[in-house]
Amino acid sequence: MEYLYIIQQALVWIITIFWLYQLMVSICSLVKLKDKPILEEKNNKFMAIIPAHNEESVVVNLIESLKRQDYPKELYDIYVIADNCTDNTAEVARNAGAIVYERFDPSKKTKGYALNWFLKQKIEEDAPYDAFCIFDADNIVDVNFLKNMNKKLCQGEDVVQGYRDIKNPTDSWITAGYAIFYWTMNRFYHLARYNLGLSPLINGTGFMVRFDVVKPDGWDTQTLTEDIEFSLKRIIKGKKLGWATDAIVYDEQPVGFKQSWSQRSRWTVGHIQCIELYTKKLAVAVKEHKTLMNFDGLLYILGSMPMFVLTLVLLLLNVIMYLGNGMTTADLAINFFRYLIPTFLLPIGTAILIMTLDKRPIKPMIKGLLCYPLFLGSWLLINFKCLFKRNTKWEKINHVRDIKIDEVAELKKELI
Repeated sequence: MEYLYIIQQALVWIITIFWLYQLMVSICSLVKLKDKPILEEKNNKFMAIIPAHNEESVVVNLIESLKRQDYPKELYDIYVIADNCTDNTAEVARNAGAIVYERFDPSKKTKGYALNWFLKQKIEEDAPYDAFCIFDADNIVDVNFLKNMNKKLCQGEDVVQGYRDIKNPTDSWITAGYAIFYWTMNRFYHLARYNLGLSPLINGTGFMVRFDVVKPDGWDTQTLTEDIEFSLKRIIKGKKLGWATDAIVYDEQPVGFKQSWSQRSRWTVGHIQCIELYTKKLAVAVKEHKTLMNFDGLLYILGSMPMFVLTLVLLLLNVIMYLGNGMTTADLAINFFRYLIPTFLLPIGTAILIMTLDKRPIKPMIKGLLCYPLFLGSWLLINFKCLFKRNTKWEKINHVRDIKIDEVAELKKELI
């Protein structure tokens, strides 16, 4: 029983140190730093790229929001990759003013394949662009997005994630959960790391990449989470990613639990794929580059599924010790509450803090706040399921909320 106690204490210290580190990094989001200097004053030329699979009901709203950018119209083009579409996505996108590329390959349906297919053509053409921005078809984009991303390019940034907001946060407790999760990630993960000189991560949509970055290899990703994979490959090379709080993109999230479960399962499987492919490479990069940025990248991948598994093992050890009379009922209860209370109550307090700091109205989100522990708790169940059963097939999430950029602005006014 003594050796079980030693293992238990070791796990407690590992988990505690990991979360203390995350807390200390998160605090750096509260520090307002001076803006980086402009290295070159220039209006760069952009591609706005929209991979779309059967998105005829929403893609026009994104195209219209891009056409209204406060940026010289001759310096950006809007491309839609109509990827394995069986609806009128290509037609409605053309009619809205986008340049449409149609791709048909049923064996390779993920966004990563579509991006690689498209970008290889642009690389072979030696297309006259300085950078490109990637959007999901259900997005709508703030009028200053390209202007702010251009500023980042002029500051010397190569890969920059924009601020991912939610266009339907009050539709259901599920969409509210997504909104709170992304608001938390935006400030306590991305902004905090950017302030500290570490590396944020690409977060699925609303990001910018300097065209030269992908010219050697294209968009070469293998997993279901091509955004995280691309980020990790940059970190392995010792390259920091950037962050742009004022380059805002609004994303639609699933309203129902079933679709949310499917989407988050795909993300979890993608994370597991990244763990298998890049953990060793990240560890080697830590040794090679000897920077906190690389170490933080390694901690990111270790802090997803591996930290979840360690916590499960710790809880199981507590039960074994209790059954072996190495722990009293009171001690067992205290230990379980020690792990469960932060899991289910701390997120509510964190969410309220985030919303207060970002000056977001709390009253319309009360239901979402109360249900947020359930949202995170269901994610723990998804993680547990994916330990034993993983579906690596890409499944489409239907986007049907026909929300325009003007309506987002009106919604913000109503919520204040």
